[in-house]
Amino acid sequence: MNDFTKPHRISSLSEYTKAYDQSINDPEGFWSDIAESFVWKKKWNQTLKWDFIKPDVKWFVGGKMNITENLLDRHLKERGDQTAILWEANEPSEPAQSITYKELHAKVCQFSNAMIANGVGKGDRVIIYMPMVPEAAVAMLACARVGAIHSVVFAGFSSTALADRINDCEAKMVLTSDGNFRGAKTIDVKGVVDEALEKCDTVEKVIVFQRTKSEVQMKVGRDLWWHDAIRDMSEQHGAEEMDAEDLLFILYTSGSTGKPKGVVHTCGGYMVYTYYSFLNVFQYKPGDIYWCTADVGWITGHSYIVYGPLLAGATTIMFEGVPTYPDAGRFWEVCDKHRVNQFYTAPTAIRALQAHGLEYVQKHKLDTLTVIGSVGEPINEEAWHWYHEHIGKGRCPLVDTWWQTETGGIMISALAGITPNKPAHASLPLPGIQPVIVDADGNELEGNNVEGNLCIKFPWPSILRTTYGDHERCRQTYFSTYENKYFTGDGAKRDHDGYLRILGRVDDVINVSGHRMGTAEVENAIDEHPKVVESAVVGFPHDIKGQGIYAFVIAEEDGIEEEIRATVSKMIGPIAKPDHIQLVSGLPKTRSGKIMRRILRKIASKDTSNMGDTSTLLNPEVVDEIIKGAS
Repeated sequence: MNDFTKPHRISSLSEYTKAYDQSINDPEGFWSDIAESFVWKKKWNQTLKWDFIKPDVKWFVGGKMNITENLLDRHLKERGDQTAILWEANEPSEPAQSITYKELHAKVCQFSNAMIANGVGKGDRVIIYMPMVPEAAVAMLACARVGAIHSVVFAGFSSTALADRINDCEAKMVLTSDGNFRGAKTIDVKGVVDEALEKCDTVEKVIVFQRTKSEVQMKVGRDLWWHDAIRDMSEQHGAEEMDAEDLLFILYTSGSTGKPKGVVHTCGGYMVYTYYSFLNVFQYKPGDIYWCTADVGWITGHSYIVYGPLLAGATTIMFEGVPTYPDAGRFWEVCDKHRVNQFYTAPTAIRALQAHGLEYVQKHKLDTLTVIGSVGEPINEEAWHWYHEHIGKGRCPLVDTWWQTETGGIMISALAGITPNKPAHASLPLPGIQPVIVDADGNELEGNNVEGNLCIKFPWPSILRTTYGDHERCRQTYFSTYENKYFTGDGAKRDHDGYLRILGRVDDVINVSGHRMGTAEVENAIDEHPKVVESAVVGFPHDIKGQGIYAFVIAEEDGIEEEIRATVSKMIGPIAKPDHIQLVSGLPKTRSGKIMRRILRKIASKDTSNMGDTSTLLNPEVVDEIIKGAS
């Protein structure tokens, strides 16, 4: 079988240096060469047009293509019978499904025709709220094929959070399931959609995949079953011609203000960058079995379960279950069962499995693994060493990847076995990525042994283009803090070797188990409780999750902590429930009324030895009271 990826796969440190230098000295030539290998209906007439002030970034200007032709149609001749998606069910006893490129192409074409028959066309927004079944990937790819814009919402979010996202993008269709198997639980999914749609008026059709065979309400004229929708539909479909800068998807992410942001990614640049970064970070070669344990509701699932691997002609595993069901050895059992080569998971999963002890690891060989990876948050050194030693057996390179929903793909990471591994360091930027560390005034800190705020000073193909329906929010959030730079919101350190270590968020965003939560979003949910007067939320160090959520709440009565958690769960989802709620009589505020979160973060982290000068506060006495209540 022809290895069409070989010309783009870096295979030595000297090749990395050469590629990186070329990508900085001639970025347009570098990315054009890679883009040339894809199928274009019309070639672009300008590789890059950019302005970080507005901001306005366009790649492959004037180029026409469809991403699904590049991840399905172009593989049919060479690898049509190769497995594209290998699906592992929640229950170990349920047989795995192996879907070839030929079969996936037929399913995507068939569902594309079903969507068109139900009124969806180019530019329409479609919400996908589904469990981790192959049909979730089919749904994404069918949207891309017909030119509809998908917005996947993690199927653990509440009806309120779902309604907010449907309304923000004015979705025309929702793709969902009757229910969802997750560990020992069967979760109602369709009921959440029904509740959400009571607050929405743009949705015309709901297509429901039957997974759990639970009894659900089906609204006549609006709701139809997936199996009925695809009946009699052709398995052939000519992909819609898309401009390189047409919207591919919207993915909502929490911000430091309450309303989730709809991050927009477009077709051409996202295609080129996810392919190139997947290939090089994981050193994927034909015949390998690759497994990313994320959910397609997050950017990791978009870029490194669906788009990146399939563009590279890979075999990608989708897993419906959780790491601890039926026991804490499930990940390792699946690795052995499917002879996994590259394994990519989150530090929070590693720490949780580490806490269960080695007995669940030692039952399994893990001898086919060649690369292990980490995503979602900086991995602490203890977890890094446990993962490297006990899962990678000391021989697998560990790629500690740093990137964001907004970046579309991995930005800073070791390339497996090519660039050096350093515990808890993301290490070096990928070709095309120009990171800078700046001080509070935006001055670039040159050389090594420097620490500050992490920015990127030049565009890469998969950079976000806007926040849906609110371009000013995109400008304010990412491009206004430091002139002519994309601000990541993270702090970083460049060590004596020139390797980058990510230090975590510097804004009001908490990273819980690799998922970003805006403090304002959680506070808004807490404040919905009728007995809550005011709240302030901060992150604190958590052994398993990396960061936990600590809520300081002024309430009209005691004993309502569980009610508050239930309110947050209903408004956002269980993932946002505070780990610790402390009822207080007041919150430390400046004389202008701003809550001093710095003080609350120190209290939540049990670091109260040096609280700094509190005399300028409006109510300094409340600090001692909160400290006493926390101890």
